[in-house]
Parts: sequence; structure tokens; C-alpha cells
Amino acid sequence: MATEERILKQMINHPFSPVFNEHSKILILGTFPSEKSREFGFYYGHPKNRFWRIIAYLTKTNPVPTTIKDKKQMLLKNGIALWDIVKSCDIKGSSDNTITNVVPNDLASLLEYSSIKRTFANGDKAYRLCRNYVVNATKLPSTSPANATYNFEKLLAKWSIILNKINSHPGKIH
Repeated sequence: MATEERILKQMINHPFSPVFNEHSKILILGTFPSEKSREFGFYYGHPKNRFWRIIAYLTKTNPVPTTIKDKKQMLLKNGIALWDIVKSCDIKGSSDNTITNVVPNDLASLLEYSSIKRTFANGDKAYRLCRNYVVNATKLPSTSPANATYNFEKLLAKWSIILNKINSHPGKIH
């Protein structure tokens, strides 16, 4: 079984750059892009992942952006930086539970060239990895469709904690 598992896992490098600018006030860290995200070419690309709906609702962006360009614009306009804690890892499919041999992303440059004051982890695995790599983050429930414990309303209630940081962004357009 262990040999079979090793065969099915593969080392993958993170395919996306972080989204941030000098005005970013908050950082949201996930673990590693899912297979659907890698196919789509951007973060949270699975059509059932609730991340983009949550962020659009919190930032009063309507409609929910569908293009990569519009998603980046929504994040940056609202002072939100987005990246993953994992630079490369062994992973089986899209399951965070199979992530091993983690090489973390170097957050220092992102933090140096932004105004980030607070970091949030999207899900338990992201939070645990942040703690392993000395990143002080607030844990939020995962927006993944695999997180059936939280419906959209429950997620929204928990994720609303980021509103005070979003609303304090001086460049925010209302």
C-alpha cells in the first residue's frame, strides 16, 4: 500500500504567482492549488469552491467575477493579497490530506512590498502549515466544496471577520 501511495503521489511546483500590490492590507493563504485550479490556471478554480462568491459578497462586488483579470482586480481594489503557503509538495490529486514533503513559499518579499497587517488561512490544513512555518494567521473554515460542514451562510458568517481589514483599506472604492 505504501508503495502504491508513493506511485500515485507526485511532486508538483506551485503554478501561480501571488496576487498583491503595495496597498494590500490582508493576505489570504490557501494550501496548494487543486487539480481544477491548475486546469483553470488560477486560484480556487473549482466551480463549486465558494471562495470567489464569499469575497465578492464581502467586497460588495456584483456580479461575482469569472475571469482571472476580474478576480485579480477585485482582490487588489479591496486590499486583498492571495497566495498559498506551499511552494511545492507531493500530493495525490487535490486532497490537502495527502500533502507531504512541503517546501513553503517565501512570504518575506510579499510582506516587504505590501502593507499587509493581517493574514488569514483558508482551512485547517493551511492554518496548520502556517503555524509550522511561523506564519501568524487566523484560521477560517475552508471554502472548498469538500467542506460540507459549512454551507454558504455559515462560511460567510465566519469569513466576515476580514471585513474590518477590507473596510480600512484607504484605496477602497465604494
